[in-house]
Amino acid sequence: MSLVVAHELGHAVIAKRNGVVVEEFGVGFPPTFWSKKLKNGILLSLNWLPLGGFVKMQGEYDAANKKGDYGSAAFWKKTKILLAGVAVNWLVAVVLLTGLALVGLPKVLPNQVTIPGDTTVITKPVEISAIMKNYPADKAGLKTGDKVVRLAGQLIPTISRLTELTKRYKGQNVMIVYDRNGTEYSQQVDLRNSNDGNYLGVGLDQSELIKATWSAPIVGVASTAQFTWLTINGIGDLFSNLVSGVIMQFSSNANVRQQASSDLKSVSNNVSGPIGILGMVFPAAVKAGPTQLVFLTAIISISLAVMNILPIPALDGGRWFVAAIYRISKKKLTKEREEKIQTIGFLILMGLVVLVTFADVSKLF
Repeated sequence: MSLVVAHELGHAVIAKRNGVVVEEFGVGFPPTFWSKKLKNGILLSLNWLPLGGFVKMQGEYDAANKKGDYGSAAFWKKTKILLAGVAVNWLVAVVLLTGLALVGLPKVLPNQVTIPGDTTVITKPVEISAIMKNYPADKAGLKTGDKVVRLAGQLIPTISRLTELTKRYKGQNVMIVYDRNGTEYSQQVDLRNSNDGNYLGVGLDQSELIKATWSAPIVGVASTAQFTWLTINGIGDLFSNLVSGVIMQFSSNANVRQQASSDLKSVSNNVSGPIGILGMVFPAAVKAGPTQLVFLTAIISISLAVMNILPIPALDGGRWFVAAIYRISKKKLTKEREEKIQTIGFLILMGLVVLVTFADVSKLF
């Protein structure tokens, strides 16, 4: 919610600076439970529905022509106002990733940005992320969050090293040394003798952190740009799979229809709405701590920026795109025509939100 409020605040500030009258700035959506008229004339409202926020400008349609109307502003000023929210979300991501670069930015990409001579990559210990019931690790009393230090007297610097050793000593009783909350413990464990590769019965995780000093702002900006490009590519792939999936559903070829179902399933699995996002944020806060939460917040902020710049009516990019098309064609964008275009876009957007929310709920079960 705070990211959306920051987005809308960007619109409000730039609109005010460019001579557009801002009538109301709302946190959440109506009904309103508190409001106050500020000294600058803006009505600040706090609303019951915690779904983001909004800014209401005077004459908020392209054909409005009174002084202080959004519509009476020059096209370049409208562009700045519409893209201000996107810019704020992008800058929020830059600030968050810059801060993380100073203390440890999670390395999640093989080619993630580093600055030679200043940034260092810190590899954290191998950590148990899941325990399989009635398997050796479970019987030995290991828990999720434990960090594996040694197995059979040998150090465990990487997951591959642990995998190699458990395979070497499969079926044998060995000593495992692990760190739990800063204290080392040792325990005998009987490794399984099987061919499925899971001799210990654990899920493993090992994170890497990028740490910088003077180059932290450079890493922050470059990382934001890198994740922005990946987000754009990801959205492009999703739309491509969606369109091809829908089209191929009408094919008479069974193999083509099967591929269509696979494409549509891929879309469903890779798109999350408010419920899905909450499902990621809260586990990140509880299990992984503040670093992962801040990192996820930065990624969500980038996603909001990218989504809002898309040429979809009812979104910032869509409003700009429609205004630009009518400006190029030298046709008048009337209030009625603009409302119809934005309403259709809004209904399509709400339909997608409903579908994504349904998909999020279905994933829970």
